[in-house]
Amino acid sequence: MAIVVRIDVELARRKMSVGEFAERVGLTPANVAVLKNGRAKAVRFSTLEAMCRVLECQPGDLLEFVDEEEPARTPSST
Repeated sequence: MAIVVRIDVELARRKMSVGEFAERVGLTPANVAVLKNGRAKAVRFSTLEAMCRVLECQPGDLLEFVDEEEPARTPSST
């Protein structure tokens, strides 16, 4: 998948459990797991807003685009 979800990184930085995060955002722990594991097909903006509010972060801290079609770059020698 080209979108990598980094909820686990933000939770670890704040030493917040999935259960606490789920409760504060208004999701079930199972739905948080679906998001964390990259199995979600969509995220509502209202959910993304709630996650950012709880974690005091920006959407880009939670989601990252990784271009899977572009070959890995290697440093060129000069």
